[in-house]
Amino acid sequence: MTAVATGPTPAADAAGTAELVTAAKLRPAQAQGVFRAVLDALARPGTVTRFPADVPGVVPPALLPVLALADLGTGVCVLEEDASRRWSDVVSVATNAPAVPLERARLATSVRPVAAEEILRPARGTAEAPEDGAVLCLPVTALEGGPRIWRLSGPGVPGERDVAPHGVPDGFVEARATAVGGFPAGVDLLLVSPDGRVMGLPRSTTVTFVADATTDAVSKEED
Repeated sequence: MTAVATGPTPAADAAGTAELVTAAKLRPAQAQGVFRAVLDALARPGTVTRFPADVPGVVPPALLPVLALADLGTGVCVLEEDASRRWSDVVSVATNAPAVPLERARLATSVRPVAAEEILRPARGTAEAPEDGAVLCLPVTALEGGPRIWRLSGPGVPGERDVAPHGVPDGFVEARATAVGGFPAGVDLLLVSPDGRVMGLPRSTTVTFVADATTDAVSKEED
């Protein structure tokens, strides 16, 4: 699995944690900007949108959708190294959202590389209640230049669109296909790069492996 840069490691002391909580409490305009970027990414799969440039740099970008969308009634899971709960605790305090296991989370994210099998674990909802499916944010190295090309099709994609994200786990396409196989139930994915760019792969999108080659046939970044 390709290593992914996920952001700075939090300070170990209580004062450092308090500073992180302060940074993680997004201002209304910042939260609205993140929310808009998420909506745009999921509405136009494979295109690239940006989170607001003024969000605190100490916060890993993959945490931003959770910080903007979570509330007291939203179960949240943050995947961390070595069973650490540092960022999970920061998110819980900053949003008042309860920390829950990945299988019960409505919003999930990671501050470490994710294994393909972990994409299978979040709640998918049901055909009668697809809204219970989770949104999972995955940190990647970059949203282009990867060694494998995927072809996207479905709602929000005019015809077909080729993308090549860098830093996804081996077996990603196959695992995602299983996670969305019961559409309209399924998991919506956000791929987030270290520079605050985001690409959406909603459950309605078909992702097909094309080739083991890097090409320039990737989506242009939105202005």
